Amino acid sequence: MSLMEYYKKEVAPSLMSDLDIKNVMAVPRVEKVVLNVGIGTAKENKAELDVIVDELTRIAGQRPSVRKAKKSVAGFAIRQGQPVGVAATLRGKRMYDFLEKLFNIVLPRLRDFRGVSLGSSDKQGNYTLGMIENSVFPEIDLGKITKVHGLEITIVTNTKDSGQAAKLLERMGMPFEKEHIPI
Repeated sequence: MSLMEYYKKEVAPSLMSDLDIKNVMAVPRVEKVVLNVGIGTAKENKAELDVIVDELTRIAGQRPSVRKAKKSVAGFAIRQGQPVGVAATLRGKRMYDFLEKLFNIVLPRLRDFRGVSLGSSDKQGNYTLGMIENSVFPEIDLGKITKVHGLEITIVTNTKDSGQAAKLLERMGMPFEKEHIPI
């Protein structure tokens, strides 16, 4: 069963009963997933920018957009219109497929993984996860990596309560860290 079907058949009804929600449209759900990569030194090197775009395309399953600087910032040596990042917004089936891959394959592959922190949620119910390297994704060929770069994953929900968003993500399969019990 895919994560989309699992949400509709299992997660949404259980959230309705637990949170005492009468309307199906008011049940917390994931609206979109935004993948973001800052390009850093690749702003001068077109070939390196193309590699980052290609890797994010393979991870997301769709072509990302190159984000350009809105203003010049002398302290960061950035000029207006210069590329500063690459982002992809996933919705619908691609979003659920990506989340399923993230929860079941990618996060368990991280070294010394004990769960993701509950503190990475903001007050609007969105969850942001930063990854130091993108090589844990199965689509990335480790033999072709020339430079390791990070990846930021933001899961946007329709709820404005971070507690409801945490319940939603936990029921969908996000591996949150367990309380550490002293020995």
